[in-house]
Amino acid sequence: MKKTPNRWLILAAAILTNLSLGAGYAWSVFQKALLEANVDQGWVQAQTSLAFSISFAMVPIGMIIFGPKVDALGPKKFVFLGGILFGLGMFATGFATSLPVLYLTYGLVLGLGIGAAYGAATSVATKWFPDKKGLAGGLTAAGFGLGPLIIGPVAKSMIAAMGVYRTFNVLGIALLVIICASSLVMEKAPAAAPVEGAPAPTGKTHKEMLREGNFWLLWVIYILGATGGMMIIGSAASISDQYKLVGEATFFVMLVSIANTFGRIFWGAVSDKIGRYPTVVAMFAAVAGGLFLTATFKGEGSVLAIVGVMLVALSFGGFLGSFPGITAENWGVANVGTNYGWMFTAYGVAAIAGPQLGARLAQANNGDYSMAFYIVIGMALLGIVLQLFYISKTKK
Repeated sequence: MKKTPNRWLILAAAILTNLSLGAGYAWSVFQKALLEANVDQGWVQAQTSLAFSISFAMVPIGMIIFGPKVDALGPKKFVFLGGILFGLGMFATGFATSLPVLYLTYGLVLGLGIGAAYGAATSVATKWFPDKKGLAGGLTAAGFGLGPLIIGPVAKSMIAAMGVYRTFNVLGIALLVIICASSLVMEKAPAAAPVEGAPAPTGKTHKEMLREGNFWLLWVIYILGATGGMMIIGSAASISDQYKLVGEATFFVMLVSIANTFGRIFWGAVSDKIGRYPTVVAMFAAVAGGLFLTATFKGEGSVLAIVGVMLVALSFGGFLGSFPGITAENWGVANVGTNYGWMFTAYGVAAIAGPQLGARLAQANNGDYSMAFYIVIGMALLGIVLQLFYISKTKK
């Protein structure tokens, strides 16, 4: 008789996998060192930040490609494959002395690895805990958000000791081993027994969903919500250095990571009280208010500017936590894995738009991010209008 796998061990492996993948969020620590290492080549942030953008734009693509197969074949192969791609992408970035190679290694390969492993690890955790889906989903999502909190300082120390390129080599091998080893305990969850009297899972396919105007309206709202957060995460170290917000940029990256992670829990609790859509409106208001504080009170050690950035990161975590549920509510649970992969392409667009917006406008304005902040404030206000329109439309 086959022994039943320990579901808590599987959950721990999923959290460890996402924690490792969260190294991708520590990009601003790597970017600062890359720019210093390639000053002779004339690399600028607007160029290097495109690697981060490509990487996270690949995540939803990986989820769409591999998501349906995970349901059929189980998570083990896809977390293992994701670990290989992620680790090799980071390892190979240690040889990326030209921008096209950087875009290929850190962008395309590493990002596809995140998409394969993150989707599989998160889904297996929730499937093993049908009685504690919120806990399992929250812990695995928190693992991803906390990645830079742990890996950021480690990477900084390694960069100081051995340089940024060797750091990519060593971290790539280490994270490949951790993720691939974690995958070995990830067994496919048993099919949940139908509850007597309960309806069978229903829902529309992604093709049906994509034909609905409501999908595209929510997709645009998701882009508007995620763009500011991706800009802050991709440029956290540079923003901190530019405005001298804290003594050490890596510490600021850690603060952003904590806010991003806590946002998933905080806004989840808020949505339980007031509903998902009013919560989205509140998150947009927090983004607009936060960036107004940062743009208005930026300066050495400004507490209000730091609080403003934290509000944006907090809300970014909330958007990522809210939209899987919004997708399931609108188009059912039967195909929610695939459907959310398509909804998540909004995050991919934001991953390109946010860091590029910040880097290019900062470059054009001698390092000042104010113009980028005001544009994202405008996007947040538009998001409030569109979400209120959606609420009134669906009530009718």
